[in-house]
Amino acid sequence: MVRIALVDDHSLFRHGLKVLLSSNKNFEVVADVGSGQEFLSVLNESCPDVVFMDYSMPEMNGAETTRQALAIMPDLKVITLSMFGDNAYYSDMVESGAKGFLLKDSPFDEVISAVETVTDGGTYFSDSLLKSFSESLRRVPTPIGGSVHDDIAEADRLSEREEEILVAICRGLSTQEIADTLYISKRTVDKHRANILEKSGCKNTASLVVYAIKHGIVEI
Repeated sequence: MVRIALVDDHSLFRHGLKVLLSSNKNFEVVADVGSGQEFLSVLNESCPDVVFMDYSMPEMNGAETTRQALAIMPDLKVITLSMFGDNAYYSDMVESGAKGFLLKDSPFDEVISAVETVTDGGTYFSDSLLKSFSESLRRVPTPIGGSVHDDIAEADRLSEREEEILVAICRGLSTQEIADTLYISKRTVDKHRANILEKSGCKNTASLVVYAIKHGIVEI
């Protein structure tokens, strides 16, 4: 049984999501609140495994609520909820520790997939968000005299070519498309991708997007 909390200032949306989640025998909604402050006040009592967190809330937004919640309960899995076009918020939520990212109009099977993925230790991006990001991701120029990801250990830092390939992966390009764009072979792309996964500790495209945003390799 996965214990789930809902944090959103729109009561009608929360009610609808609660009804859907409660219809699944593997889920139990243990908290249903309209603000970040209210969620923090019931966190220890409700002990959720997963929380669906709205970003745009009055007084305390989803990112700050996430930071404070994870300070209290580090194993909590946070799934961000947003409206289409709110791309600017994702960097903030990634930095705060969110593990899942869904649009509010996502189909319910995606909601289930997100819960299952984050509870298993993974990172989840809805397909529609990945497609949206693929059109808006931009590589961040490396600042003079330093790196955009100085917090990464030297041995785990990506090479310039690996960063180029990572950006292309985040944009949704196939191995063949990356090879054609960079004028290299598919075998070379596969080798670079394996190195990127090893250095980043990522397992899939969703977690690579999070890694790239978190370490300033791309911006939305």
